Amino acid sequence: MGRWEDYKPVMAMIGLQFTYAAVALSSRSVLLQGMSPRVFVVYRQAIATLVLAPIAYFSQRNKPGTTLGIRSFSLIFTASLIGVTMNQNIYFEGLYLTSSSIASAMGNLLPAITFLLAALIGLEKVDIRSLSTLAKIVGTVICVSGAFCIAFMKGPKLLNTEFTPQQQDQNSIIFHYFNSSMTVGSPNNWMLGCFLLLGSCVCWSFWLILQVPMSASYPNHLCLSAWMCFFATLQSAVVTYFLEPNPNSWRLHSSFELICALYSGVIGSAFSFFVQAWCISLRGPLFSAMFNPLCTVIVTILACLFLHEELYTGSLAGAIAVVAGLYIVLWGKAKDFKKMQTTTYSSNNDDDSKKVVKIVIPESFDEEIVCKIDLQQPLLQSEHD
Repeated sequence: MGRWEDYKPVMAMIGLQFTYAAVALSSRSVLLQGMSPRVFVVYRQAIATLVLAPIAYFSQRNKPGTTLGIRSFSLIFTASLIGVTMNQNIYFEGLYLTSSSIASAMGNLLPAITFLLAALIGLEKVDIRSLSTLAKIVGTVICVSGAFCIAFMKGPKLLNTEFTPQQQDQNSIIFHYFNSSMTVGSPNNWMLGCFLLLGSCVCWSFWLILQVPMSASYPNHLCLSAWMCFFATLQSAVVTYFLEPNPNSWRLHSSFELICALYSGVIGSAFSFFVQAWCISLRGPLFSAMFNPLCTVIVTILACLFLHEELYTGSLAGAIAVVAGLYIVLWGKAKDFKKMQTTTYSSNNDDDSKKVVKIVIPESFDEEIVCKIDLQQPLLQSEHD
């Protein structure tokens, strides 16, 4: 039974990677069919809000509530703006201009970018003499180098013929603004999409950094997620209102678009939150991040088979470099975590050694009874006994 309990988080994370792969593939499929990326983000967050809000309400109904003050409101609103609204709008633009496999590979940059931003802000200690810090720096350099290799060094084609979206000029707002210097299927589209995906990772890293003060200010994680989805829905709707002048863009033209929006909102956002939070609570964030490259492998294989996406040698080499850099960064973080645990354990032992044990004898204790007990049961037994 113990072995089964140990395997549960592993099986959950493997299943979650298949879920993420299905979200990436289905999202790209509906975008290629003509659905606006910005409208898709609004529908996804609205569906996630409708799922999470009732669960958060009924689970906390009989418990003392947490007040949403000005500080909490500001942090949640900012995190929703950067980590959800900006992040997902940029991500889906990049996904639309590149491919599912590249979008999944660029997502492995997240730990390296988070380390870089945290070091610049001062939340991460950088000690050049430490082996773990050197590992994180080297891993970050390898990850970024792999990302640039994906963007600039496509190389010879390995699989499938070139496959470019036919309605790219209509649906991509970024493509529309750069339309004077770009043509459909040009290499500039690929590079622009890669930079958008890189920007998405930066936004997500800021969101992770904001989790520290936000969780301290509003510790109810379920309600916190519901509030973020709600704010992200409003923010994304405002952005889409100004960037999508055509009202027909909000219409769902097929049942497949509706199914993909429901799947992305319910499974990709709401369900994945529970599974991810459960696994992190049992094994920690490093355990969760170790499975991310599996999603890249799944997406690459399925995208080549079902979406006929092209695969290039340069992109493949860059993706391998990103994954290698990811594991180097995670190794450095694991060393830091182990050192922190050792320091905490030794400090606790020092505190325990300084504790004074006090024995309190109540004044009401009957001395006569104590004397009788001592006489009846001597401390030293007789040799003949």
